[in-house]
Amino acid sequence: MDEATRMPPGQDVAYLGGGCFWCTEAMLKELRGILGVVPGYAGGTLADPTYEQVCSGRTGHAEVVRVAFDPAILSYADLLRIFFTIHDPTTPDRQGADIGPQYRSVIFTATPEQARTARAVRDQVAAERLWPDPIVTEIQPLDRFYEAESYHHDYFAKHPERGYCAAVIAPKVAKLRRTYMSRLARAQG
Repeated sequence: MDEATRMPPGQDVAYLGGGCFWCTEAMLKELRGILGVVPGYAGGTLADPTYEQVCSGRTGHAEVVRVAFDPAILSYADLLRIFFTIHDPTTPDRQGADIGPQYRSVIFTATPEQARTARAVRDQVAAERLWPDPIVTEIQPLDRFYEAESYHHDYFAKHPERGYCAAVIAPKVAKLRRTYMSRLARAQG
């Protein structure tokens, strides 16, 4: 995928689907070494899908985030290890109450090296038995990433009081902050 090779020097990119992209974006933005997180869609057959089309579950897309990061601060392997702990990689086509193929656990790889690393990290996490059930996370080459509509960007930061944000995202962000305190971009008070 050419997109990874177009990154500025000192940056790399990952494409991760861990359920609702609002959750994944909110959590990953907390980490030191993350340069930017953009919600979007990948893995489907329809060009330029809309949120409504993806939510139908019929396009084949997953809600994903494009994560720009500094590999000198946060390696791709470390990013993936964190990814495997901030969502449930054992539930096919679902994260909690979010059900459908658009919520599947998936890593879209931009290079063959990323694919090798993703498989190695997935296998390591499985061997460590961090989850009681088998990991079902898909690892696929990235074909195309479609940026989500602008109202999805920074959704949690803009709407922390909304029901889904308060009930689902806020507890996940709080858990990430407790679990990865030493990796946070800024000290939490």
